[in-house]
Amino acid sequence: HLVESGGGLVQPGGSLRLTCTASDFSSDYYAIGWFRQAPGKEREGVSCISTLDKGTQYAASVEGRFTISRDNVKNIIYLHMDSLKPEDTAVYYCATPFRMSIPSSCSPHEYDHWGQGTQVTVSS
Repeated sequence: HLVESGGGLVQPGGSLRLTCTASDFSSDYYAIGWFRQAPGKEREGVSCISTLDKGTQYAASVEGRFTISRDNVKNIIYLHMDSLKPEDTAVYYCATPFRMSIPSSCSPHEYDHWGQGTQVTVSS
């Protein structure tokens, strides 16, 4: 069960930290990721983190501005977003891949268990 929080309205250049609480996260999930979907657009991968080697992946559009991290004890995954732009406006979701599968990329097509999402709006 995944629950996202931390979204809201922020001005361009501002920061937000999203939180994903995974209440039933097990060792059978080898990655967890953040995705987003803007109105009229397909869902896209933002950032993913491996639970095996802690490797991270970022979309080119957020590289250097967003940071994904995980609190293994609390089973919380964070997405810290800096230098936000209006084009970052979207509903943000966290997700886990198919059980015991290792995603080859941070693509929503490889993830099957989703939270309800949290809205991020970047506007002046």
